[in-house]
Amino acid sequence: QVQLVESGGGMVQAGGSLRLSCAASGLKFSRYPMGWFRQAPGKEREFVASVGTNSAFTYYAESVKGRFTISRDNAKNTVYLQMNSLNSEDTAIYYCAAGTYSGTAQALSTMTGSIYWGQGTQVTVSS
Repeated sequence: QVQLVESGGGMVQAGGSLRLSCAASGLKFSRYPMGWFRQAPGKEREFVASVGTNSAFTYYAESVKGRFTISRDNAKNTVYLQMNSLNSEDTAIYYCAAGTYSGTAQALSTMTGSIYWGQGTQVTVSS
């Protein structure tokens, strides 16, 4: 079965950086758009970033543009999220997601189609 396992979360001071990783198994990784979403306490899950199958296309939420970078390594079945200039509003559980087979990063950004989810990793930014 499909498994998405996130790592790299933790606590960091405002202005700091973290790099999240998501290792995928049970699917042909290179054929799936991949993304990151987050959910803060009392809020709905929201889109953060997505990347197409060959990394040609990336999408970002306005709130993270210029600070976060999504990337993928198809040889390692892994997607990453480099987060810089973190602030308290970035505090949330971050979820890795695999979109529809042969789908697009844009569709994943709107949660269109089938999505596989990881279990999430906590990111806490202290001021």
